[in-house]
Amino acid sequence: MPGRVTTIAFDGAEARRVDAEIVLTGGPVAFSIVGLGDKAVAESKERVRGAFAGMGLRTPSKRIVANLSPADLPKEGTHYDLPIALALMIVMGIIPQDALDGYVCVGELKLDGQIGAISGALPAAIAANQLGMGLICPHDNGPEAAWAGDDVNILAPKSLIALINHFKGLAIVERPARGTFRDASHAYDLREVKGQEVPKRALEVAAAGGHNLLFVGPPGSGKSMLAQRLPGILPAMNSKELLETSQIWSMAGLIAKGELTRDRPFRNPHHSASMAALTGGGMRARPGEVSLAHNGVLFLDELPEFSPQALDSLRQPLETSEVVVARANHHVRYPARVQLVAAMNPCRCGHGVPVGGAGKGACGKAPRCLRDYQGRVSGPLMDRIDLQIDVPPVTAVDLALPAPAEGSAEVAARVAAARDMQTERAMKLDLPPENALNATAYGTGLEKICALDPQATALLTKAAEQSGLTARGWTRTLRLARTIADLEQSGAVLRRHVAEALVYRRTGVIEPVPAAF
Repeated sequence: MPGRVTTIAFDGAEARRVDAEIVLTGGPVAFSIVGLGDKAVAESKERVRGAFAGMGLRTPSKRIVANLSPADLPKEGTHYDLPIALALMIVMGIIPQDALDGYVCVGELKLDGQIGAISGALPAAIAANQLGMGLICPHDNGPEAAWAGDDVNILAPKSLIALINHFKGLAIVERPARGTFRDASHAYDLREVKGQEVPKRALEVAAAGGHNLLFVGPPGSGKSMLAQRLPGILPAMNSKELLETSQIWSMAGLIAKGELTRDRPFRNPHHSASMAALTGGGMRARPGEVSLAHNGVLFLDELPEFSPQALDSLRQPLETSEVVVARANHHVRYPARVQLVAAMNPCRCGHGVPVGGAGKGACGKAPRCLRDYQGRVSGPLMDRIDLQIDVPPVTAVDLALPAPAEGSAEVAARVAAARDMQTERAMKLDLPPENALNATAYGTGLEKICALDPQATALLTKAAEQSGLTARGWTRTLRLARTIADLEQSGAVLRRHVAEALVYRRTGVIEPVPAAF
């Protein structure tokens, strides 16, 4: 009779059931693993042999065939070591089959029989709970897996010997305690930003509606400083968002000692990041920065310095809130509901002022320098950015002033009130929870929440005709106006709300919206 142990295969951020089966057959002595595994899975047989030798055991002198079923599902990673070893122990009579029937097993084996940590323990524990089973995982992953729920039977042994002794009743392995929970805390406060009242207002609007934002200004004007303070005015993640984000971070191996936090992610990749680094991919289709920022902020500093291919790869995730990594024989999906915040200089030299326009430090190659540099960012991507804000240099007068009286706490209170208004409105209109924020409203739902009065409609129509707003630009302007109204706790979207939205929403970075608006 074959030995059978349940394990899982990671398909994006989700986990799918896999059965590790082992049988001893006649023929030459060999150890074969079948079932569409990658190189790490193929090497599992050597780690199993080494772990058995480290415990003083010998693998049977027969042909050992291990099958990972379903065989047409690609398998990647080293977490199949433990289920293969346990299935072999069942065949050898060391552990009875019924002892493992109620468990999902994951873990990497070391050559001394220790069980090494893996990535994805939290999704594995959640999958085990959905299957109505317990989980056997490495000791170091126990605090992370325990977050799946108190009703999940979790064993986190340090070694194969400890697991054998547990099932024989010689030394019971205790259920691991949950990792620590870190409350939302932010080191950066808007009170530290002097001047820049318009960019700070734009930051508040972006936070209230979940809108994408671009800061354009010379070096040292405070673009990065403002972006770093966005998480401090965003509300903490709710339980659903926390679970979604933690599963992705678990897949990437970023949960240290099982510690979770309600802080929204703030990812700041370097501009040399590749397309795979931003959107995911590689040999094992790991989540990219846009997925690691799920339910949080993706900050792209020096936006035009990113490769055009990498930037354009973000266009689809920004619209659909998910990343689809296409492989030869399957597709991997990761959630990617992010708020994009970007910063850039107006031109390569950083000044972006025509000769004769500003004197010292002026760009001597304007306007061609501006157009060439900003042209590195495609129009379709710029069209997906709701607020495009000029950040002027901070003057000496601003720096000499005392700190502003209003900081992140006061702004965060207004943002929370605006978001509560959006959530209540979405519930009344029976809109999906993922479309509660204004930045994600569309179709008839957007028409219901953003009915304009005649004056506001006339202003928006005039702006569209004169500045060439696209259909996407029209929709995003409506969303932006709705958020500005929510910050005022106004039920109606008025002309002044549309006017402010048009100031933020421009057809290009170089040419501003005409003053007539």
